[in-house]
Amino acid sequence: MSLVRNDLFNGRTDLVETAMERLRFYEGLALQMHPDGFYVADSGGKDSTVIVDLCERAGVKHTCHFHPTTVDPPELLRFLRRNRPDTQWDKPTTTMWNLIEKKMMPPTGLIRYCCQYLKEGGGRGRFVVLGVRWQESARRKRRQMVEACYKKDSNRRLINPIIEWSENDVWDYHDRYDLPHCCLYDEGFSRIGCVGCPCAGPKGMAKEFERWPGYRDRYIKAFGKAVARRRGKNEYDGEHAKWTDGQAMFDWWMRQTPEDGDGPLFG
Repeated sequence: MSLVRNDLFNGRTDLVETAMERLRFYEGLALQMHPDGFYVADSGGKDSTVIVDLCERAGVKHTCHFHPTTVDPPELLRFLRRNRPDTQWDKPTTTMWNLIEKKMMPPTGLIRYCCQYLKEGGGRGRFVVLGVRWQESARRKRRQMVEACYKKDSNRRLINPIIEWSENDVWDYHDRYDLPHCCLYDEGFSRIGCVGCPCAGPKGMAKEFERWPGYRDRYIKAFGKAVARRRGKNEYDGEHAKWTDGQAMFDWWMRQTPEDGDGPLFG
């Protein structure tokens, strides 16, 4: 178990101390932006567990926030209720099912409209702590340790204190401090998020729907309402004309290949 890096240019780096130093350095700005300090985006996953614990160990002022999406794994919700009593649940104003009917199409790797409505509304005017890591995807390799969120809120700032950590580093931290984790990791899930997220790809989605068939049925029902709304509209043409009912839309959706993306802001 090692959370120390040695390289030619930087010498010996203690990843834990470096992450805490980053949080302490920017705490003043976080307090200027909001009297509660940092806004910690707590998804309940392994990376979020680390950043929540780091904020506590660093002694920086913060509040933790979870964004339920209405398609969260029930095991994750139970884990959060049991292990994060101080995390606030910021509930969305709509549901995945209403969004699908409104948008008249499924969320895809290219068009993840659900993230905007269900996960990314929190932390406005705050300094947000995220568990983003370079190792997670090609797009995340372009992320910075501190960022300005110009796209969604020019007053929001982001800090990714464990951005250079590997997945092994994350689990080493869990082992060092004996941190709890959601039981789904023990069942072979490498990442935990919305059930049916297109970023998981067809195989990942199939595994999730086998684990939670009730969500598959809810998606098919919502897709049926989306197909009904599409009838008679200009969008109902080409390949999408094959969407004759909810099952047809679901079958098309399950064949899509996700674009390598950044994923939700608070994932």
